[in-house]
Amino acid sequence: MRRVMFQFKVDPTRLAEYAEAHAAVWPDMLRALHETGWRNYSIFTSPEGHVVGYLETEDLAAAQAGMAAREVNARWQAAMAPFFDGAGPDEQMVELTEIFHLETQLAAFSDTERGARR
Repeated sequence: MRRVMFQFKVDPTRLAEYAEAHAAVWPDMLRALHETGWRNYSIFTSPEGHVVGYLETEDLAAAQAGMAAREVNARWQAAMAPFFDGAGPDEQMVELTEIFHLETQLAAFSDTERGARR
């Protein structure tokens, strides 16, 4: 399973509305995300309107393509469009590069090696 983190920006003056929309995502949108391979998906925001998303998926391109083909995604993107200046989240999403993951590095060491490093 691949861990993916991405970022984009929303209009900071509409951040509360954006959060409210995500507090009650449509059931058919939730099902579509799950069915297309989005796992452990979270969204975080900053007061300046920065949005960071995290998900786990087998194949990000396939997960994105699966959502792009869903009618509910088109409706969701249209509903979210007012929160963005210009391009929507799918167009402005920038994937971040993972440089550290604790569990991956811990798994690289045996229990004996871990004990010696303490």
